[in-house]
Amino acid sequence: MFIENFFRAVRVAGSGMMDNTSCDLIAGKEGKKYCIECKASKKTSKYITKQQIEEFMIFSDIFQLEPVIAVKFNRQGWFFLSPRDLEDSGKNWLVSLKIAQEKGKRFSQFFR
Repeated sequence: MFIENFFRAVRVAGSGMMDNTSCDLIAGKEGKKYCIECKASKKTSKYITKQQIEEFMIFSDIFQLEPVIAVKFNRQGWFFLSPRDLEDSGKNWLVSLKIAQEKGKRFSQFFR
């Protein structure tokens, strides 16, 4: 999606395979730079540990990247959200399909 929309994007080494990676993608275009954490769920909700989000936010701050949570729900496609849109469920942060539909945006809406 990023390349097709004239962004340059790189996948962070180890993303999805190691616990200590801080984000999945770094993407940028015309002065805009993003740090993206990607999640997918077959269910209508996805939980993300508070530690993972904390490390993600630290990483994005150090490199001055805008943090983005990208979530794909089965047969619903991708939604892009700010981390502040996640719901606190106690031990974890939650992004539900309902939250994604209400607060999230599609690619072309989020990355104008």
